[in-house]
Amino acid sequence: MYIRSRREFLKDTLRSVAALGAAGSMAKFGEMNALAAGSGYQALVCVFLLGGNDGHNTVVPIATAQQNYSQYQQYRGGLAIAQNALLPIANGPDTYGLHPSLVEIQGLYNQGKAAVLANVGMLVQPITRAVYLTNNSALVPSALFSHSDQSSQWQTGIPSGTGSSGWGGRITDLLQPQNTGAKFPPVTATNSCQLFCTGVQTFPATVPPTGMATLSALSSASGNAAFQQLLTFDNGVQLVQAANGIMTRGNNYANTLTGLLAGVTLQTQFPAGNPLAAQLQTVAKVMAVRNQLGLARQIFFCMLDGFDTHSGQVETQTPLLQQLSQAVLAFYKATQELAIDGSVTTFTASEFGRTLTPSGNDGSDHAWGSHHFIIGTGVKGGQFYGNFPLLAPGGSDDANTRGVLIPTTAVDQYGSTLAQWFGVPPASLPSVFPNIANFGTSPLGFLG
Repeated sequence: MYIRSRREFLKDTLRSVAALGAAGSMAKFGEMNALAAGSGYQALVCVFLLGGNDGHNTVVPIATAQQNYSQYQQYRGGLAIAQNALLPIANGPDTYGLHPSLVEIQGLYNQGKAAVLANVGMLVQPITRAVYLTNNSALVPSALFSHSDQSSQWQTGIPSGTGSSGWGGRITDLLQPQNTGAKFPPVTATNSCQLFCTGVQTFPATVPPTGMATLSALSSASGNAAFQQLLTFDNGVQLVQAANGIMTRGNNYANTLTGLLAGVTLQTQFPAGNPLAAQLQTVAKVMAVRNQLGLARQIFFCMLDGFDTHSGQVETQTPLLQQLSQAVLAFYKATQELAIDGSVTTFTASEFGRTLTPSGNDGSDHAWGSHHFIIGTGVKGGQFYGNFPLLAPGGSDDANTRGVLIPTTAVDQYGSTLAQWFGVPPASLPSVFPNIANFGTSPLGFLG
């Protein structure tokens, strides 16, 4: 009987530790020569649109100096959104339209609280169509149209092969002095800890909307005492001792956060039945207890899946973009409620965009560059950044003949602009984005 219960206890323990995610792997903050820049609270919130969001139907040119709606309609075929259904926004004298599902983002854009970054993607260095077509082997990211490879590269900032840490985690490494004495990891994922979250010295926590699992909930008082003895028993095996320390810290983190979140009530209403809204509500609650956690800098990673639209794109993308739009507005209102809206920047990411020309008549294929949103009171919103591409198969911005956009802004530039706002000095950017020298360190301008 004793043997059986102990096995079950250990099995439950391992399951619980897995549920803690990389929170339990957070090593103690190392001593670094990193500079502590800035003061006060700041947070970055990445919303990753998994599957490759179709940017062509997210932001549509209606009447610009370069092109008009009829060109878009001609090449999109059965995927084209009717002009009268688009939500108009202005970029200087030019008129664009947002997808009909993005009502809330349109409102934020018109209020100057959201901006569009056009045609951003993973690059090794700036590249033209002519160079791409003649000699692209060493000058473009590896496995360019692969979901797994491009998701990894977007999150690591490393365009060749796969890295072991992400740029969100490496930013946190540099700014460890801002979080001295923290009682919880400074990087939090609400779905699964992707590479983006993992640093070299710092590791993330996973806090799903359902809450963190704690080991104390799995056993009786006597069982918990036995478990503590198990953790503190010196068996002379260094690896086991290290694992015991990780498990102990993970459980402490979970208990700390669970206790604090029990007292958090937000007045902001988040839309029900919206998985991204549930994640962002959790983010807002964790932010609400930032002072008790001893955190002055936080990075969050949320994910919305389902954007791989090889078929049924209109029917699939419409509700997903609605979830995105409604969730980010609710989250923005929550940051206002917490009086930190000027200190929180939310931004979208996705492994790649999709082809301008349809796949069949109701889907699109993997492509390259796409458009993204940056949201927050600190954003210089109501305008576009980067260069909006020419929508013409075989044109100057096409990698082939299907409207596969060659990015005109690199992920390195996107991320480094966010990183510098967050407190990373230009001189330290190469440790976060190894290829940043190929693009220059000047911020893109969408943050003050």
